Amino acid sequence: MSQDIKKPDFHALLIDAVNSPGKMLEAYRAFHSFSVGNQLLALSQCYSRNIPVGPIATFKKWDERGRKVKKGEKAIALFMPMTAKKEKTVNGQTVEETFAFFRMVNRWFVHSQTEGDTFDDMSLVQWDKKLALENLGITEIPFDLLNGNIQGYASEKSVAINPMAQLPIKTLFHELAHVLLGHTDQVTAHDESIPRSLMEVEAEATAMLCLAALNLPGVEYCRGYIQNWIDTETIPEKSCRKILSTTDKILKAGTK
Repeated sequence: MSQDIKKPDFHALLIDAVNSPGKMLEAYRAFHSFSVGNQLLALSQCYSRNIPVGPIATFKKWDERGRKVKKGEKAIALFMPMTAKKEKTVNGQTVEETFAFFRMVNRWFVHSQTEGDTFDDMSLVQWDKKLALENLGITEIPFDLLNGNIQGYASEKSVAINPMAQLPIKTLFHELAHVLLGHTDQVTAHDESIPRSLMEVEAEATAMLCLAALNLPGVEYCRGYIQNWIDTETIPEKSCRKILSTTDKILKAGTK
């Protein structure tokens, strides 16, 4: 069932995740098969409705797993891609075309909203660096700078991590984000409308969400780094969308 309500405020969801320790980990553990935006959206609905956080599935999927949705339970809504067809006239002939859009869909129920056979899908997903680099089409190259204070760098479709980096996995996520966000493209790199400070905020916020989702150290360092670079009151909405999308790409690329 779909509902015609306004688009979720993913900007607010991201800012909340950035400022709330543990929230991204909880969302990722429970809802890792969905996009990062929908993970946070599902988590916010669980919080607002006092529903214990847990795996979610459709009515049919729970039934296949030997569990029934409890009577009177209200479904969780996610922001999902949809397709529809419409007719238009081209050169005097009527043709049908397909177009895509997003809308809120009420279709999922949390584990605690069901009853029946035992089911546990809250294990932490394992992320594999080699697999991620392969799926993302990014190459790790040797670090060849003499400045030992530089933790890592990105260039076109490659990243380099200082062997002496304080938090190498945090640096890896940061540099991967630079590549995926387009910061290493020549056009973007010379576009003064995208200031260096915003590029750094986008990359570090992405790294922070990845670390938080995988329960890895370095989240607090990320917060400090972001505060050092941010020159506005909050992260712009457009950047928030890019951060969520890039986080999703990195996490899914390294998941077997």
